[in-house]
Amino acid sequence: MTRDLVLHDWLVAGIALAAGAAAGLLLRALLRWLGRHAARTRWQGDDIIVDALRTIAPGAALIAGAAVAGTTLPLTARVSGFVNQSLTALLILIATLSAARVVAGLVQSVAGARTGVAGSATIFVNITRIVVLVMGVLVALETLGVSIAPLVTALGVGGLAVALALQDTLANLFAGVHILASKTVQPGDYIRLTSGEEGYVVDINWRNTVVRNLSNNLVIIPNGRLARTNMTNFTQPEAQFSILVQVGVGYESDLEHVERVTLDVVGKVMAHVDGADPAHEGAVRFHTFADSRINFTVILGVGEFSDQYRIKHEFIKRLHERFRAEGISIPAPTRTVALHQDEVPGTPAPHPPVPPVPHQREAPPSMLADSGR
Repeated sequence: MTRDLVLHDWLVAGIALAAGAAAGLLLRALLRWLGRHAARTRWQGDDIIVDALRTIAPGAALIAGAAVAGTTLPLTARVSGFVNQSLTALLILIATLSAARVVAGLVQSVAGARTGVAGSATIFVNITRIVVLVMGVLVALETLGVSIAPLVTALGVGGLAVALALQDTLANLFAGVHILASKTVQPGDYIRLTSGEEGYVVDINWRNTVVRNLSNNLVIIPNGRLARTNMTNFTQPEAQFSILVQVGVGYESDLEHVERVTLDVVGKVMAHVDGADPAHEGAVRFHTFADSRINFTVILGVGEFSDQYRIKHEFIKRLHERFRAEGISIPAPTRTVALHQDEVPGTPAPHPPVPPVPHQREAPPSMLADSGR
């Protein structure tokens, strides 16, 4: 009779484990179907949540089956308590990993939506992930009966020693947090340092800032150096800005006509060229009487920093073509140089050079005798 009860308990435990495994597979298939539907929505949060549930749901189902199986088996109180604690700690760890993935994904999604770029500031993502994992591990240890008070004390003392040894690394870490918290630089901004580095900010991590210049190369700048140097942000407070193009026309040109033609070209460029600011009102400002022409400045509006090269290119081409059609000249710089020779009083004027006399051949004596006769 006792043997039959033991076999019955093991059979029930096996059925519970099988049911947990089957439930895990069913949940995995269901979450895969939900993931395909979540990918069609604009909000990235549902993709992150479904992806995290793919990890925790099957594992939780299997752990639940194992817990039911443990209750059906004739185990001692000590062994049963150990099994329950182990399964609870394992479930806490799985939930911690899933929570860390969800929180990190949501932080990255919010940062990407706020800056408008795919790459976001991973420093906040890494900090949130580490905080969630540490809290989950501490709760799991407490569940297993391990006192975390001495561990926290040891971590505090060890953290002080590590902080003294890694001063530069921590300085870069806090500099990166300060940069992001102050919102002076965000991923996607175009910046230029006084040392010459410039480009789009790709990422700000725990140690350095990654900048991609216009030649598509990555420039790595330590956060501490970025926080100490003078910097120009061409994206803040807005990405649109004005550029100046210098032009010159001849003195014989009608300046009113030149201004009308130039503004007409500016309007067409602003309306039809990609990267231009259609709301920008062009302006022409004459400013200099140069040696051979009258110089003026044309003010154009661009959408962002890298668009200025395309706008200048199209504007100069179209303005040159239009000036040729309208008969407006753009003279090249010319200069007339006159040389004068000063005369010193009391000295005769220099004689003009005497042209050379042609050489005459002397006749032979026989011809002279004949001519004498």
